[in-house]
Amino acid sequence: MSSLTKMRIDDFATMKYGKMPPKNVVSNEGYPIYSGYRVTGFAKEYLYKEPELIVVARGVGGTGDVKISPPEAWITNLSIVLSLSPELVDKTFLYYRLGREPLKERLNTGAAQAQITIENLRSYEIEVPDLTSQRRIASILSSYDDLIENNQRRITLLEEAARLLYREWFVHFRFPGHEHVKVIEGVPEGWLEGKVSDLGLAITGKTPSKKVEANFGDDLPFIKTPDMHGNAFVIQTEESLSEQGANTQKNKTLPTGSVLVSCIGTVGAVSMNSGPAQTNQQINSVVPKKNEWQFFAYFALKSIKPRLEAMGGGATMANVNKTKFESVPILIPPEALIESYYASVKAQFELIEKLSRQNLELARARDLLLPRLMDGRLEI
Repeated sequence: MSSLTKMRIDDFATMKYGKMPPKNVVSNEGYPIYSGYRVTGFAKEYLYKEPELIVVARGVGGTGDVKISPPEAWITNLSIVLSLSPELVDKTFLYYRLGREPLKERLNTGAAQAQITIENLRSYEIEVPDLTSQRRIASILSSYDDLIENNQRRITLLEEAARLLYREWFVHFRFPGHEHVKVIEGVPEGWLEGKVSDLGLAITGKTPSKKVEANFGDDLPFIKTPDMHGNAFVIQTEESLSEQGANTQKNKTLPTGSVLVSCIGTVGAVSMNSGPAQTNQQINSVVPKKNEWQFFAYFALKSIKPRLEAMGGGATMANVNKTKFESVPILIPPEALIESYYASVKAQFELIEKLSRQNLELARARDLLLPRLMDGRLEI
């Protein structure tokens, strides 16, 4: 590989902010409105036909992240769009290369909320190889992301199949043998009008004192809402507790297979922990009364999101305490039917967890490769 060249970002890119989201937002169709964090809705028109390289400029949680937008998207003003000189840089390579930079730490100009400006980003310097090497590196790293994306598609299909079976049995009441069960006032005979507390033990998380640095370490995963988003199983967490920190609140330790529900802020995210863990106070968890209740509880708690939002006072700043959470109505089927459902979907969830772990390993391998490819320790 040729030697590296130090370049300012404005040597190879022009930049501008995205635009405020359109007023004519449509639901579930049209062109994605992309904030840099996620797709927030759909528009009747798009701003950018091709996928664009963007830097998240401000907002909650991801300032400085480097992303590639969906095709035919409306990119909002939370992000800076980089229009690249294709004779100097490869878009995919720059996505990986710039994504390694601590942009938030070096360029943050915000006070109460982190912010990156075009002016500061313009003069930021990185080292890049020649264009041919860039394309080769991008091809190698993209192969890892292709595998991750393929696994993610399989995860989505597996969970959707389990969800559809849940809906068939427990929402539409077309469970095995339903033809022989009486329905009384809309409820199959033998089913109970219960509540969340009937699913198992509810535990509200807590954060150990941050004034004591020794409370945090690498001994026990400490789950927060961002760790849950998009994950059926929480396998990796941003923070962990030390044994000392965990022991300050032993009664908050969740056994494997508990069902976690975010109940402060953006409520209704639901995941399961893949090993013993604790959560912060924004999460109420249910330890299922039996292992075989885990997957029924997972989808039952997913289904109550609208009720939690209404109960908590809104979708974005809701607050549902433990008492309210435990009181949410849940229709409880006979135990034998719950256990039959568990047996029907167990293999699917085991594969979801396996594929999720594979994706983490692939991402780690990819992230280790880039610096080695860049500095010549690995031949392209």
